[in-house]
Amino acid sequence: MRDAVIVDAVRTPIGRGKSSGALHGIHPVDLMAHSLSALVARTGVDPALIDDVIGGVVSQVGEQGVNMTRRAALAAGFPESVPATTVDRQCGSSQQAVHFAAQGVIAGAYDMVVATGVESMSRVPMGASARIPAGAGDISGVGFAQRYPEGLVPQGISAELIAAKWGLSRGQLDEFALASHEKAARATKDGRFAAELAPLAGLETDEGIRTGSTLDTLAGLKPAYYDAAMAERFPQIGWNITAATASQISDGSAAVLITTSERARELGLRPLARLHSFAVAGDDPLFMLTGVIPATRKVLDRAGLTLADIDLIEINEAFASVVAAWAHDTGADPRRVNVNGGAIALGHPLGASGARLMTTLVHAMRERGARYGLQTMCEAGGLANATVLELL
Repeated sequence: MRDAVIVDAVRTPIGRGKSSGALHGIHPVDLMAHSLSALVARTGVDPALIDDVIGGVVSQVGEQGVNMTRRAALAAGFPESVPATTVDRQCGSSQQAVHFAAQGVIAGAYDMVVATGVESMSRVPMGASARIPAGAGDISGVGFAQRYPEGLVPQGISAELIAAKWGLSRGQLDEFALASHEKAARATKDGRFAAELAPLAGLETDEGIRTGSTLDTLAGLKPAYYDAAMAERFPQIGWNITAATASQISDGSAAVLITTSERARELGLRPLARLHSFAVAGDDPLFMLTGVIPATRKVLDRAGLTLADIDLIEINEAFASVVAAWAHDTGADPRRVNVNGGAIALGHPLGASGARLMTTLVHAMRERGARYGLQTMCEAGGLANATVLELL
């Protein structure tokens, strides 16, 4: 039976998604191309052997539109014969790219694929692809509006609804955010990201990590998503989410090389991990971000494992409340979760984050000798991906 293994995984440092950010001057096509070039250089693989490049991008408009993964592959110097496509499962786009790549390899449709992702949020603002020109109508249609007559809500409100439903206090969320920065700062200082990073534009470490904050400092921040109409509609909301307990707007890219164990041996490559099991799940689109809970259960069931078998976990820190609710319902050991910090500290370049988390997870597993790793992330629309890796 064919398998799918990760030969290598690489990412750029994550830049602040602002005009003053270190990666703002890099076109998103060149940003993705940098990870693709670094991946080929690190492995020594002839890019002509790559059967496809599958890229995750969320805001597929402007510089990031029109199947930009193809342009990035060409910008990286890949032969014109190497095809490429771009997928969108919102924040999980490049994790879905990994799934499609691995599933294609296992099925025999591919022998070698690159899964990649990018987002330049400083150049293509979040939500740009959903903006409707004046007079162009809505994006949902009649049936959707009939099913959800009161309308859905922005992600920040969903994060607040989660905090309220799971009884998460402002103090709990602030403590989580502070710990994320502390772990990321310690990992950076100790060189734990060195094996996965491909420096770019003078940026050698993740730009958004902050040191010196305290719980008192965070307690002084105002709620980030307060809205009078939403407060009237949802009186249960305590307005506990701040800029500190939400992921950062960021620029970055990542890429993962996937093949079979047999093909890796033929090429003299040493795989890092096997892609063991996959799942995608849907959940209430009003709460939007809770799909990680059923997705985790689903992938573990498919893997024939329990959470106790998982040594390391990467769950995207879209908001502190998401991870806290997931941990409450799954019983995850916090000592195994985001051991080098998460998106609250490192940043969340939307389309890149799935591949970024995969890159961080596989390198952390190798460093720590962890047999099994789990990755999951919430996605707009009440969706979530989950993946189990096995160290080789």
